[in-house]
Amino acid sequence: MAFDITPYIHKSPAEVRALIREGKIDFPTSGMCAGYAQANLVILPPDYAADFEEYTRLNPFPCPVLEIVKGSPVTHDMGEGANICTDIPRYRIYENGIFTKEVTDASAWWKDGYVGFLIGCSFSFEEALIRAGIEVRHIAQGRNVPMFKTNIMTQKAGPFCGPMVCSMRPMTPENAKKAYEITEKMPNVHGAPIHIGDPREIGIADPMKPDYGDPVDIYPGEVCVFWPCGVTPQAAVENAKPPIVITHAPGHMFITDIKNSELNDYLEKKKHQV
Repeated sequence: MAFDITPYIHKSPAEVRALIREGKIDFPTSGMCAGYAQANLVILPPDYAADFEEYTRLNPFPCPVLEIVKGSPVTHDMGEGANICTDIPRYRIYENGIFTKEVTDASAWWKDGYVGFLIGCSFSFEEALIRAGIEVRHIAQGRNVPMFKTNIMTQKAGPFCGPMVCSMRPMTPENAKKAYEITEKMPNVHGAPIHIGDPREIGIADPMKPDYGDPVDIYPGEVCVFWPCGVTPQAAVENAKPPIVITHAPGHMFITDIKNSELNDYLEKKKHQV
């Protein structure tokens, strides 16, 4: 289903988060708040948080952690005073590893001791691709990005394991090379593509049938370009089977107050403060 992000391209993250909280935006956020980084979300009960944190450490490209939220669902580093339970357009609730419902407000599921992980999102590097003159097909077609479970396995931590999920953007071979050079400099939002070319080589039978998101047109002469994707934890959750997990719905992101151009330096500085 197509949707129009045009009214939200130049709004501030705080303005868009407020509209999301009010229920006025319930569709994917790709292309909103031009210039600002977006994030995936995983919220877990305390018994699972340490293993999941180790899982993100072992799998930094699909799961680059931007902020760990504890005590309350209110964020600090990625958006002072924002709320990870109300400020994302759609959430998914998993019970014992099974996706049971999609909601627009996850407040009722948050409990004392829960831990939230904001994870870097490929929507953050799309701005750089567009600036370089590379068309991002799902934005051009008003769709959610297509995402696929692959045969590339992540490294296991505790009960968390599973396939890497990749997002796909079709482009010409020339643009694919350019996109590689741009994104390899952005490790905190998934870095360089993990595969360019035949989808079957990474276990994808049909690039027009994504596991998450929407199919997009692939034109003659184009190649499929696959990046590690922050939906990977949702596949790991299905295997770990915690009693409850709250995630973003694929494509429906938390929009941060940090600019894409500043995110890498911000996170590197933060790492050295720890």
